[in-house]
Amino acid sequence: MSEVPPVTLLPDPETPPFAPEPLGETTVRSRIAQRLTEHIVGGRLSPGQRLTEQQLAASLGVSRGPLREAIRDLVDTGLLTSVPYKGLYVRSMTRRDLEELYSLRTALERFAFERGWDRRTPAALEDLARRAETLRRCIDRGDDGQAAIAHELHLHGWIYEVSGHGLLARTWEGMKPNVHFYFSLHQRAHDRKGPQRQSHDLYVTLASGDDLPAMLAHLSDHMRQGLAVTLAALEGQFPPEAARP
Repeated sequence: MSEVPPVTLLPDPETPPFAPEPLGETTVRSRIAQRLTEHIVGGRLSPGQRLTEQQLAASLGVSRGPLREAIRDLVDTGLLTSVPYKGLYVRSMTRRDLEELYSLRTALERFAFERGWDRRTPAALEDLARRAETLRRCIDRGDDGQAAIAHELHLHGWIYEVSGHGLLARTWEGMKPNVHFYFSLHQRAHDRKGPQRQSHDLYVTLASGDDLPAMLAHLSDHMRQGLAVTLAALEGQFPPEAARP
């Protein structure tokens, strides 16, 4: 039997060349899933790229049992798509995907603020300020776009934690890989590493204030503008819905 070649990964100027190393048995599944997630959201596995278990196992240096479990996890989160009789693909993105993602994010985050508004404490507000400052410092360094996106998601995750609603927080956690994926596409389309520095200033000010209706109105506007900018940046890159794996 001929040797199976490893899966092709695109070069990433922000990280060293991919050099797989064997993974410890105790956390194989989660570490495989994390490694694949990083390659997908970082653009080293392209949207729509076809993958095989043999190639991934060879690239990661793992057995196919835990790999298959990790693949199922990523199919569940939406980062991978398994098409019967066709194979496994990195998820592609369509205009409809973006519209659905932003509409759901808006609804969930509005609910999180409604639920968590009266649960904000001085310690929680200090935590929000720290997250915002960490994001600003990462943006100012300008050397790690993926870290900036992670800090942006951590900032938005604050209100889900404050809300005290376990199912809501878990729903956000399940959505985060897809949001990260789209943020990465957006930043690459703009040739920019992370969000603009001032893009969350008003968000943080209102989230720390005493006017919930103003916060909700800004949140809806913030999401609407984000969708419009992302759609404009990716115009011409969307595959036809029928062509999606």
